[in-house]
Amino acid sequence: MNRRPGRSARLRLALSYAGFLFVAGTLLLAVMWVFVLRWLPTHDARSLQNTFGAVIIDGPNRSDLLRGFAPAAATALAFLLVFGLLGGWILAGRMLAPLTRIADAARTAANGSLSHRIRLQGPEDEFRELADVFDTMLEQLESHVAEQQRFAANASHELRTPLAISRALLDVARNDPTRDQDELIERLHSVNTRAIDLTEALLLLSRSDGKSFTREPVDLSLIAEEAAETLLPLAEKRQVTLEVTGETTQTVGSAALVLRMVTNLVQNAVVHNLPAGGTVTIHTEPRHDASVLRVENTGHPLPPELVPTLTEPFQRGTERVRTDEHAGVGLGLAIVHSIVRAHDGTLDLTPRPTGGLLVTIRLPGTRQAFSPGGAH
Repeated sequence: MNRRPGRSARLRLALSYAGFLFVAGTLLLAVMWVFVLRWLPTHDARSLQNTFGAVIIDGPNRSDLLRGFAPAAATALAFLLVFGLLGGWILAGRMLAPLTRIADAARTAANGSLSHRIRLQGPEDEFRELADVFDTMLEQLESHVAEQQRFAANASHELRTPLAISRALLDVARNDPTRDQDELIERLHSVNTRAIDLTEALLLLSRSDGKSFTREPVDLSLIAEEAAETLLPLAEKRQVTLEVTGETTQTVGSAALVLRMVTNLVQNAVVHNLPAGGTVTIHTEPRHDASVLRVENTGHPLPPELVPTLTEPFQRGTERVRTDEHAGVGLGLAIVHSIVRAHDGTLDLTPRPTGGLLVTIRLPGTRQAFSPGGAH
């Protein structure tokens, strides 16, 4: 927007301080003038004789006061005006110094440097609170930009891999016509399927991040049963026992996204389990303020420092094998995390002492979701 240049806030504050001081001085002098006039005579006589013959010497009258007081008052008012302007300019500069630092930090951030922090010192006043909020915003923005940059780099790498494999397979088929075409077609189909799965996962992640879905009542217990039924063949193949427990648990959201969330969790629990004899338990439970879903699985012990990174895109745990057809594209828990955030819920990952992982999801209950403060 094109705006006309105006006076700075510092100049306006200095003028305000000087004007206030000038008005206050004028009022004070006026009060003094009125008070003194009450005790001064209006005549010009210098001495009077009373009825008893005594001589009374009269002091200055109003005319004398006017001649002596007016120049002094004008000088005092001029001094107050100059003093108010200088003092106001200095005080305004000191008061606005934090805003100058905040503005400098904003300009630095606008130029692309998000690592700068104000770190304003001093008492806990409004300027300190504003600076702390701005620092927090810069920190979150820097973290978000770094996360998006990592995501873009990882997505490019993940998409480039199947494309490079496809090109290599096509080159082989073109340069070696005698090679088994069925094998090449099967490998090409597998690589193409992985690229499609990755693309669909990226689109789903974008959809959930944007919260572009219609909210409707969803029963987590039915979703859990459907996900378990879908993944039962995979669990049987891996000799993993699936168990669904709990009771009817209502929430509000996208049934398709919630189903994808639970399916990803159960598939992750089945794939990253013991080689044989593992278990996966899916439990739903309503609470007074939330709808809770827990997915717990046996497996190998997880390092505590690894668990917080599992929800990052393309992050794979130590036991994930890239050649496994069910290993996924590295977006399973990232999609789960995104769907949980889109539904205003919380996600908690806790490594089990005996191995495996306990995933706890809390989504808003039906009342909370439709309350005035809830999401609609």
